[in-house]
Amino acid sequence: MTTSIGRVPGWAKVLGAVVVVLAVLFAGLRLTVLPGLKDLFGTETHDRSGPALLESIRDMSRYEAASGNFQVVVDLEKDAAYLPDAVRGTRTLYVGAGTVDAHVDLGKIRKGDVRVDDDRTSATIRLPHAALGTPALDPDRSYAVSKQRGLLDRLGDLFSGNPNGEQAVQKLAVRHIGEAAKDSGLTERAETNTTRMLQGLLRSLGFKEVRVTYGS
Repeated sequence: MTTSIGRVPGWAKVLGAVVVVLAVLFAGLRLTVLPGLKDLFGTETHDRSGPALLESIRDMSRYEAASGNFQVVVDLEKDAAYLPDAVRGTRTLYVGAGTVDAHVDLGKIRKGDVRVDDDRTSATIRLPHAALGTPALDPDRSYAVSKQRGLLDRLGDLFSGNPNGEQAVQKLAVRHIGEAAKDSGLTERAETNTTRMLQGLLRSLGFKEVRVTYGS
């Protein structure tokens, strides 16, 4: 007596193929969703970077007179037209921390900006106004609080050379920090500190009266 095995229905084959494809696509996602799963495979990190090369050297004439620490919370959301956020869209909550320096450029002192009386007891110095430097984001104090991505964005990260890139929120954090520095009074503090520095220096050289002014 022979036993015949029923043929597998076509719909079952299609369902099985879909399951395999989804399993492959979401395998990478599971590594990020489940904490500690990567450690099961014994991942190691190797720094194979080459030595840093000196490209140029330039002399500095700026007096770095003040530095401000800033922190901003960036909430960046990108939506796609006609598609729900669960399918296409991203939202990143990012804490950006950085510093902005304020300096006085002593190299811009022109002839006539420094006046000394005949007995060398009084001096008047005219300096350019203090200026702000470029905001510097601190990677050790900056981090992403949460990331929400649609299904298509998650799939795109699997095949992207830069998955989960944070360049957009980092640039936005730098811009907001720079704007905050303009309203922080940092340049005024820099001018006050520069005045104190010059007064202390010239008084140690015998000057009794030192007047420092600022202008363009």
